[in-house]
Amino acid sequence: MITIWGRNTSSNVQVAMWAVAELGLEFERIDWGGKFGGNDNHDYRAMNPNGLVPTLRDGDLVLWESPAILRYLGARHGGEGFWPADPAARARLDMWAEWVKTSLCPPLIYNVFWQLVRTPEAQRSAAAIAEGALRLKTLMPMIDARLGDGPFLNGEHLSFADIMLGHTLYRYNTLDFERAATPNLDAYYQRLQQRPAYVEHAMVSYEGLRVE
Repeated sequence: MITIWGRNTSSNVQVAMWAVAELGLEFERIDWGGKFGGNDNHDYRAMNPNGLVPTLRDGDLVLWESPAILRYLGARHGGEGFWPADPAARARLDMWAEWVKTSLCPPLIYNVFWQLVRTPEAQRSAAAIAEGALRLKTLMPMIDARLGDGPFLNGEHLSFADIMLGHTLYRYNTLDFERAATPNLDAYYQRLQQRPAYVEHAMVSYEGLRVE
């Protein structure tokens, strides 16, 4: 049994949860962090010195950092489609997974999401939102072009790289800001919504996080 500590509204927790569900693994998720607290719990810090979420325990193995968790799940439990055995094929997917974390997530989460949802309206920075939106208008056509080879990043197979990309798209598509025209990405998002694990674990309302 895999145990995951983390609240379901955390985008990082959503990476781990969507992955275990997509792979058909047995799991238990324990509400942790945010309004549930526990980040400074002594026993939790012994597992995860950062005190952040998610934390995963699988037998004697304890992991934190969602990309590391995702790669472990893929390597241990994923088939060829999810986690290709060929290093070159896997690296081409991992390149895009890293791109999501290092290029896409900062403007989406810190400029747009944090300002529009996690910051009181009177304190929001229009300049920060505009900067993030402009950056995303440059970035999203890149992944749109890549998805033209779809239907998923690994062709016919949903892979670990799709978990990294797809978990961002619910927030990207539901926040109120101007987006670039990305027909391939739009179709991809629609395909993801046909997957029950995606709907349950990635399309989680963030209204409970909103600060007025």
